[in-house]
Amino acid sequence: MTSRSVNSDGANVGVDPAPARLTVGIVSAGRVGSALGVALERAGHVVFGVAAISDASVHRAQSRLPESQILPIEQIAQRSELLLLAVPDAELAGLVRGLASAKVVRPGTIVVHTSGANGVGVLAPLTEQGALGLAVHPAMTFTGHDEDIDRLPNACFGVTAADEVGYAIAQALVIEMGGEPVRVSEEHRTLYHAALAHGSNHLVTLIVDAVTALRASLAGPGLLGQPVVDDQPGGLPERLLAPLVSAALDNALRRGKAALTGPVARGDVDAVAAHLTALDAVDERLAAAYRAMSLRTAELAQTNPALLDLLAEEGH
Repeated sequence: MTSRSVNSDGANVGVDPAPARLTVGIVSAGRVGSALGVALERAGHVVFGVAAISDASVHRAQSRLPESQILPIEQIAQRSELLLLAVPDAELAGLVRGLASAKVVRPGTIVVHTSGANGVGVLAPLTEQGALGLAVHPAMTFTGHDEDIDRLPNACFGVTAADEVGYAIAQALVIEMGGEPVRVSEEHRTLYHAALAHGSNHLVTLIVDAVTALRASLAGPGLLGQPVVDDQPGGLPERLLAPLVSAALDNALRRGKAALTGPVARGDVDAVAAHLTALDAVDERLAAAYRAMSLRTAELAQTNPALLDLLAEEGH
């Protein structure tokens, strides 16, 4: 996305390393769209308009992108040089078909979607009308809070394009936003998304379950006679888990399955059986999740065959 300077006769006089500024429209001002809008504005692009329907989206647009207008989708599509489609995965195909049917996207418009599960094929109705389609997915979780924007410069972005020109543009956009572009082929887009969902979404479930069990284990008076836990996040169970989980994550990313420790990795049948009994008394679904994760852990650790038999048993 570099621009080439010319003199009055139209001759090339050099390449300007600064990327061309683009007029950006965003559909919609959700957690992802508004955060990327801020990043694009910081890179010098002009976010002129956003689509926002819910009260939360309107508030996000007004607070994060105060100089942008809230406009109908058709007007945003007509005026955009870069059209960012930041809608849920399930809504993307229908939105693209609607835009193509209305013929509101000008040929040459860069159309970028942020869906992790989709490549550029979903944009075919628009690329067939002359748009340049790109899939640019930030591999980051978004909560709607300010940390979303702060985390973008440290995030990788999975990019998919139809050709090398598209990849070059996608790469430039990601680098401008402070991220690291990672090429993901069209045919592997779903696998890429599944891996990220497994690692991030299921981690949240795991931590919530662990906190539930810790709350039950710590119920009752503390050392000073006061209750040690309540139902609010950020309490003692979370403080107990935080350094342990942080170290385990760091070890896993540094050392892979060699980072596995604990009774499952050691093949301690009695300890794991006791865990299952204790967890079942709290919530049988929590115990079932522990069993499933323990079985996978035991397989990775190539541990005691007797433990594998215990975890594979039906009816527990």
